[in-house]
Amino acid sequence: ARSLDKLYNFADCSGLHLIFALNALRRNSNNSWNSSNALSLLKYSASKKYNISWELGNEPNNYRTLIGRSVNGSQLGKDYTQLRSLLQLIRTYSKAHLYGPNIGRPRKNVIAFLEGFMKVAGGTVDAVTWQHYYIDGRVAKVTDFLKTRLLDTLSDQIRKIQKVVNTYTPGKKIWLEGVGMTSAGGMNNLSDSYAAGFLWLNTLGLLANQGIDVVVRHSFLDHGHNHLVDQNFNPLPDYWLSLLYKRLIGPKVLAIHVAGLQRKPRPGRVIRDKLRIYAHCTSYHNHNYVRGSITLYIINLHRSRKKIKLAGTLRDKIVHQYLLQPYGKDGLHSKSVQLNGQPLAMVDDGTLPELKPRPLRAGRTLVIPPLTMSFYVVKNVNALACRYR
Repeated sequence: ARSLDKLYNFADCSGLHLIFALNALRRNSNNSWNSSNALSLLKYSASKKYNISWELGNEPNNYRTLIGRSVNGSQLGKDYTQLRSLLQLIRTYSKAHLYGPNIGRPRKNVIAFLEGFMKVAGGTVDAVTWQHYYIDGRVAKVTDFLKTRLLDTLSDQIRKIQKVVNTYTPGKKIWLEGVGMTSAGGMNNLSDSYAAGFLWLNTLGLLANQGIDVVVRHSFLDHGHNHLVDQNFNPLPDYWLSLLYKRLIGPKVLAIHVAGLQRKPRPGRVIRDKLRIYAHCTSYHNHNYVRGSITLYIINLHRSRKKIKLAGTLRDKIVHQYLLQPYGKDGLHSKSVQLNGQPLAMVDDGTLPELKPRPLRAGRTLVIPPLTMSFYVVKNVNALACRYR
């Protein structure tokens, strides 16, 4: 109870919503879920009037490895149906959201698991959840984070999940509820470094383009090396990247055309872009920019600078640049970043620094330095798609 109190109070103070994953490994002799412990937790939580959403288990496809006892998709579907019934018995949670099954990477056996689950409980969950890790944490090296082939693995996996979900519950929301740069908790000086940001920012852009509403990051603090802040609560590079994304990027995705980027593929060769450009309406919550502004975010994996000219209605607009680069002598391994040449650090324990843009005059060519991530707000475009929510 004390642990739940602390967890809920942290989420509540932070303006976050808590999703609590109940233990699915408590099993009866017939392998059905033993819900007695969960019911005690639900009753306690309801007595405190905690506003919580629920889930059951974590990567259930791995239970045989963990406890030598497997649970198939249809059994977990029955367990979720049982949990939904429990929630409906408790007034506080009669309309609470329920998410699952939080499966691992969609290999063949995992897809079969998801199919079994969706047949039984597809209508029970409010969103279908799954997890993705890019790299085996035991073999990761810094150059792995720059491989376009690696960046593209996620796209194929999204399609596999969408195919199953749309077969059983067309239009059901899909969430990526666990994403980390590396499995096995990540690696020190790699998954918590500037280099890992290329995968993180590309993940956000790719998922938004594919219609995935929610991405849950692993983890905030103190698990392996995928976290966003260090042991002293100082922000790591992915924290600053996430903060800029939240400040500048709205949920509405825009289609873009980049002339001169797509080369003609030769037979047997796949062209994988090392310059990745995404566009959204600028966040409506950012009062520095009027509605109708748009934000581009750009990943340059080339080892040379690239130049981009804005065309059409974007050509004669003032642009605000937010360029992130590693700070210090460690380069891609750095755990500190600079924004437009200025190192980013907390002002004090509770105060973030001002994230100052660099204004670029109208019509200026955007110069993208090598191995960088950047955001460009094109001001006052008055884009029709971005005027209204």
